[in-house]
Amino acid sequence: MNWSISFEPLLSWPLLALVLVPLALLALVGLWFRQRGAVLRFVALLALAAALFNPVFLNEEREPLKSVVALIVDRSQSQDIGDRTKQTDEAMAGLQQRLGSFKQFDVRVVEAGKSDAAEERTETRLFGALEGAFRDVPPSRIGGAIMITDGEVHDTPSGTPDFNAPLHALITGNDHEKDRRIRFENAPRFGLVGKPLDMSYRVISTENETGPVDVRVSVNGEQVSVEHATVGQAMPLQVTIPGAGRNIIELAIDREPGELTDTNNRAIALVDGIRENLRVLLVSGEPHAGERTWRNLLKSDASVDLVHFTILRPPEKQDGTPINELSLIAFPTRELFVEKIKDFDLIIFDRYQHRDVLPILYYDYISEYVEKGGALLIAAGPEYAGESSIARTPLMSALPAMPTGEVVDKAFYPRLTELGQRHPVTRGLDGSATEPPHWSRWFRTIGVQNPQGEVVMKGADNRPLLLLDRKGEGRVGMLLSDQGWLWARGFEGGGPHVQLYRRIAHWLMKEPELEEERLTAEGRGMVLEIRRQTMADDPGPAQIITPSGKTLTVKLDKSEPGVFLGSVQTSEIGLFQVANGDLTALAHVGPVNAPEFADVVSTQERLKAPADATGGSVRRLASSTGSDVTLPSIVPVRSAGEASGSDWIGLRTTDDSVLKAVSRVPLFGGFLGLGLLLLAMGSMWYREGR
Repeated sequence: MNWSISFEPLLSWPLLALVLVPLALLALVGLWFRQRGAVLRFVALLALAAALFNPVFLNEEREPLKSVVALIVDRSQSQDIGDRTKQTDEAMAGLQQRLGSFKQFDVRVVEAGKSDAAEERTETRLFGALEGAFRDVPPSRIGGAIMITDGEVHDTPSGTPDFNAPLHALITGNDHEKDRRIRFENAPRFGLVGKPLDMSYRVISTENETGPVDVRVSVNGEQVSVEHATVGQAMPLQVTIPGAGRNIIELAIDREPGELTDTNNRAIALVDGIRENLRVLLVSGEPHAGERTWRNLLKSDASVDLVHFTILRPPEKQDGTPINELSLIAFPTRELFVEKIKDFDLIIFDRYQHRDVLPILYYDYISEYVEKGGALLIAAGPEYAGESSIARTPLMSALPAMPTGEVVDKAFYPRLTELGQRHPVTRGLDGSATEPPHWSRWFRTIGVQNPQGEVVMKGADNRPLLLLDRKGEGRVGMLLSDQGWLWARGFEGGGPHVQLYRRIAHWLMKEPELEEERLTAEGRGMVLEIRRQTMADDPGPAQIITPSGKTLTVKLDKSEPGVFLGSVQTSEIGLFQVANGDLTALAHVGPVNAPEFADVVSTQERLKAPADATGGSVRRLASSTGSDVTLPSIVPVRSAGEASGSDWIGLRTTDDSVLKAVSRVPLFGGFLGLGLLLLAMGSMWYREGR
């Protein structure tokens, strides 16, 4: 019961003052001059005033509120090491049972680190979870917080937590844990393809040991070397970047006896390979309407160094023109096709015919260049069907088709073949989805026979228009029309000449994204996404090996012709191996070298400062020699009392309550008040009448 007195005046305060103040002055004057009946008049005035003020006794019925206690349970991946999960489960069950016996506590259990978000999986963020648990609780009702964790918390505040209550931490693991880890000290984000990249790394041990250790270096899943490192020292490393695009550099050390985990015995660096400027040799047989189409396209590409020669005047032409008025420079055939031919990534013959500009032996050099990994493109015109065709030279062994001698002058829309709809070079060309295609017509096709490789575009009368072929280690492309310039000039709306020509050139130069058979995988958040390019109708499912060694099978669904996609949600962080048929790929899910695994040894140090600042404590759940859990006793304490001891932890109780009901008892209400007032007035009247 909570009794209090309140006044509920029958008149407003100004009226009460107007009535009672004059009467009070008269009563006081009577008392001052000691007049007869002055005391009775004063008592009658008090009775009147009490009746007008109407005092009321109030009785409030209140229900006490509970203190809110947060039980924060660390479920991050580092808690899966050793007996930590078992210790955590036992401690959680025991604390819930003990806290449940105290009616003054409202317990809120929050399990942190189980979210699918990459940030939640790669960092232990217990104070963020603590803030969320107390977001709707007034500061006066916060009783305290208990954290069950291995101590590796990555959002520890620099100052005191934002609540005035004890914070207690119960640490899993034991005192004598041992671990060794490896990390990159310097790992550039980009590197030149085929060039050594300078990096550095360090092997770290919890026992501050020194000595030699072998480090296995792998690039895209293939071991390239074994380095000899010294524990604790920064070590230099040179790695050659094998290809353009994403490259995964992995360092690994063997697991030592007694180590907690080998998860952090690997370090990953993602390096994007960048090609140095590609060198292209373009030889135009003679000036023609589309001569500058290839030149303009290649010059506009910042990644291409172009060497272009146009045969303005064949050797057999003799018209008496003075020497000083002839060519700008001589055609350095020996330097280009003998001495420097290996330096070129692509050679293009644009409407070129054999006119003794190149010695016949040089065509053998070009064929050999292709066989050993070079790239050759024939942009054919009527010359390819003539007597001076380069198909009549030793270059014929590198060509995907021989001419029939026929030149078909007939309007047609270039169309994709069934293979072309799947091939990365022509798949999804702008305007190809309609019939007829949404681009302009061409008017000439060069006839060929026995085409080899893949016919990805067709011309008039379904004749081959674009051939792509592999010769030995190299590649050859053949465009059997010289009408592509019509698209560049915007004839009948033009067409995707830039898109087509650039894809042809980069496929010939072995751009990874344009490979017909390609398997790639990429981690986006905590999702592993798989992309399969293929010329087949169905590549089948993909097999996945997770960082923990589990095997998964993922179905690949058709996204567009030649492209199949699949994805899998995962809770693991690390390097995933993906296989489909003969192809394999690597992908890293989650942040590289996540803080969650940077240091996995349990510790009391990180939570000691915030616990001490709030009057709490930090202690281990298990002894140094075993994994049996020993829980401290729980004691409710007042706000000013101690909150921890050697074998107990304290949680504060609150004085807050909620009002349920109010009962009122008027002192001068009813007959009692009327009787008291009449008695006072009657006594005054009786005394005045004497």
